[in-house]
Amino acid sequence: QVQLVESGGGLVQPGGSLRLSCVTSGNISIIYNMAWYRQAPGKQRELVARIGRGGGTNYADSAKGRFTISRDNAKNTVYLQMNSLKPEDTAVYLCNADVKSVLGLLRNYWGQGTQVTVSS
Repeated sequence: QVQLVESGGGLVQPGGSLRLSCVTSGNISIIYNMAWYRQAPGKQRELVARIGRGGGTNYADSAKGRFTISRDNAKNTVYLQMNSLKPEDTAVYLCNADVKSVLGLLRNYWGQGTQVTVSS
């Protein structure tokens, strides 16, 4: 079994910063793409940032220049550093990963999410 567990969400004032973490555990051979999505009330789920195993990144336009995604392959962990936070960043942030098991099967997995609230 594969599990993704997020942490680091919370309440922050506009202009503040948070760092989210997501640890992947289980019967893992290789983790390929890792990503952060978010879903706000009344809005569709959107991709915030993604990172390949070699470190290549993609960002949503709303995140460019403010957010940084990174990973530590030795720890099976992906991070999202969020700076200059705005109220419109308020959402549940979800971790996602493409994982190859020791049996050679490639599957996509989701974490349960962590709440980020930006408010004064």
